[in-house]
Amino acid sequence: MIRINENYLKLQASYLFSTIAKRVNEYQKQHPNTEIIKLGIGDATQALPAACVEAFHSSVDEMAVDASFRGYGPEQGYLFLRDKIAKNDFQARGVDISADEIFISDGAKCDTGNFQEILSTDISLAVPDPVYPVYVDTNVMAGRTGNFENGRFQNIVYLECTHANNFIPDLPTKSVDLIYLCFPNNPTGATISKNGLAKWVTYARENNSLILFDAAYEAFIRDEDIPHSIYEIDGAKEVAIEFRSFSKTAGFTGTRCAFTVVPKECMAYDSQGSRQSLHALWNRRHSTKFNGVSYPVQRAAEAVYSDAGKQQIKKIIAEYMKNADLIRREMDALGLSYVGGENSPYIWIDAKGNSWDFFDNLLNNAGVVCTPGAGFGTCGDQYIRLSAFNSYKNVEKAMKRIRESVS
Repeated sequence: MIRINENYLKLQASYLFSTIAKRVNEYQKQHPNTEIIKLGIGDATQALPAACVEAFHSSVDEMAVDASFRGYGPEQGYLFLRDKIAKNDFQARGVDISADEIFISDGAKCDTGNFQEILSTDISLAVPDPVYPVYVDTNVMAGRTGNFENGRFQNIVYLECTHANNFIPDLPTKSVDLIYLCFPNNPTGATISKNGLAKWVTYARENNSLILFDAAYEAFIRDEDIPHSIYEIDGAKEVAIEFRSFSKTAGFTGTRCAFTVVPKECMAYDSQGSRQSLHALWNRRHSTKFNGVSYPVQRAAEAVYSDAGKQQIKKIIAEYMKNADLIRREMDALGLSYVGGENSPYIWIDAKGNSWDFFDNLLNNAGVVCTPGAGFGTCGDQYIRLSAFNSYKNVEKAMKRIRESVS
């Protein structure tokens, strides 16, 4: 008889964001005339940059003519985009990443989940707490964890991020094989210094570990001393994979385009202790299971790096960060403790109680949607996350409602 992968049965009943959507939909049905302001899920709200739209139109026109029509493209991505990424995102910052170390995909969420497929199922695993749920759930699906008990999965080393350590995880006290890091962090918005990140690279080198580094929000960094890439740290290319996305940077949440950097120096080991190229293994997995991002989407992503595209994206990000600044000022006025919002579109706020209760209070009394921190892990239970992805007008309105509901 056909059987299932029973690791899926270990997962919690519902994914965090689908649970939020369900509660919001139920509330909207009961209050059809209430305008709900969503500051929860980090979905872009501003239109695509004009440069990207123009590139879309042009490339679609190419697809309408036999002579310029494109069929299957390279699974790794077109060189015109990979080359632009290498030059602008890495080489311009003094980081030696080549175009053939970059793999174009349809999302950083997909890649952070998929990359663990090429790794052994019996390796040890460390994740921050709170953490983006995909990191944990995909490893549960793969069978690397035990059951869910007392709010956590067995066989995972949880790296607690609290006010006491400024929401920056401490190094594990024992050797761990696979480590997930995300900076600027989702959900807390915390950032890490070069010295802080260098400690993780040193740890990984000393323990033959691998770091999966999610840098999806690096474009929101305003502090010049904060690293945008883990490869700004010497030796990181030997022990780290980096994930980036156009979703929040250029509004590609509905268009889908991202990329993963797998340096050729980055190695793992087989059961005999022999070094194996993660670049080669990921290339095989990527080529086997993925047919590539569409040509028009990649042309649109390429336009991000044009002079016009850079200016347009700079303006878009500035507008989101203007929202973040407003949220921070309002939290200060309310006397609520928080982190984030300075180099990240997320603000992590101490709710001074159960985060789902705070979520329900904001939804029912203010018509504002936040993200309850409990969905990100045990250490998030008393926090909520507010997102700067909305219009300034809506954020102003939301802050007024929050002020009235919690003061």
